[in-house]
Amino acid sequence: MLVKRVIPSGYCKGVVNAIKIAKDTKLNNPNENVYILGMLVHNSYVSKELADLGIITLDDTNKTKEELVDSIDEGIIIFTAHGISDSIKQRVINKNLKYVDATCVDVKKTQDIIRDYLNQGYDVIYFGKRNHPEAQAVLSISDKIHLVSDDNDLNNLTINNDKIFLTNQTTMSYLELADLIVLAKNKYPNIIIEKEICDATSSRQKAIQDLIDCDLLYVVGDVKSNNTNKLVDIGNSKGIKTLLIQSYKDINQDDLKDIEKVYVSAGASTPLHLIDEVIDYLKNI
Repeated sequence: MLVKRVIPSGYCKGVVNAIKIAKDTKLNNPNENVYILGMLVHNSYVSKELADLGIITLDDTNKTKEELVDSIDEGIIIFTAHGISDSIKQRVINKNLKYVDATCVDVKKTQDIIRDYLNQGYDVIYFGKRNHPEAQAVLSISDKIHLVSDDNDLNNLTINNDKIFLTNQTTMSYLELADLIVLAKNKYPNIIIEKEICDATSSRQKAIQDLIDCDLLYVVGDVKSNNTNKLVDIGNSKGIKTLLIQSYKDINQDDLKDIEKVYVSAGASTPLHLIDEVIDYLKNI
């Protein structure tokens, strides 16, 4: 059985930067509690690594970010790579808590573009995943931002404004975005569009789109990771048997029967050692 790594795969610059920020914050403030408001990046192994350093991840699906902030009286709060709303940031400031912003530069860039068009009187169509922290941060900017997660959302959307701008969450599928743009142009002929899928996301997606002679594709990553799930979607859309695993422990050897060529990719928030372990495991079968 031939085992090959899909290149590129694994950590992107935004994830590397966010993890470095978190570790440096704790290193430079050893006697203070350091909290992360949500998962720093969507990977449970990263969260555990940070927990081992004494960094506390505040991630409770039964509580809002406001409630999580209110539960902290002292210490340092880190905003995740996905971005943060202005209201949450102000809440932290009002509580006299220190904060560190680990928002990815690509996410910030998209937010700045959106604000610019809003200031010019545009309504914004934002292609993103519902309830994803990156999308939540963007939607908090203005009620003139309209979230669409699929074609149905766009078809059901009514905007009474001749000035419409469309952009997207940085980790969406470039193939889905292309299809959505066609529909948007048909519905709103004067729409202005800026594609904001980040280079790390698009390069990993296109690497899978370009695969040939692949019998099985493993995508290593967390089930909460949107960019990881989009890699799985693209693999399946090509007709490749594609399986999402979090580590080599999730590999079922029954899936490898009659497989001659297996490829391994990974989401942008997946640690390198997890990818290496999967490849080593497969090579040693």
